[in-house]
Amino acid sequence: MIITFVGHGSMPIDRNLSSKIQETIFSSISSASSVTFYCGGYGDFDLHCASICRALKERIPSCELVFVTPYITPAQQKKLKHLTETKLYDTIIYPPIEGTPFRFAIAKRNEWMISNADLIIAYVSRAYGGAYKTLSYAKRKQKTIINLAD
Repeated sequence: MIITFVGHGSMPIDRNLSSKIQETIFSSISSASSVTFYCGGYGDFDLHCASICRALKERIPSCELVFVTPYITPAQQKKLKHLTETKLYDTIIYPPIEGTPFRFAIAKRNEWMISNADLIIAYVSRAYGGAYKTLSYAKRKQKTIINLAD
């Protein structure tokens, strides 16, 4: 099972939301033989979900935490090196979006993550912005979505 996350870049994360994310992950993976988490690593929701997944790895070492990068620029490569050295993620992948203009790279990366995921855990409360567009894409692709903002 592959799970990815969609949420606003700037948002408050309180204990209630953190508990909801944890409960949703646990209930979703209870019957899965293997679990991979695709994380974008940009914004409050993404970073918080990745943190929860890292904590989960302590209890379930077989799950895999993957950073999906939208860029392979020299500056991004420094960030990727840091992520590798600090072991924040198990794997880093760059999806097949090479020809995408720089300003659309995150949106294309998000679409790739959605297309390859079995479950989307979201927190999208506004009907505008990148998270909303990504969630709309997931709905068009008829993906299984749990929006914690509902």
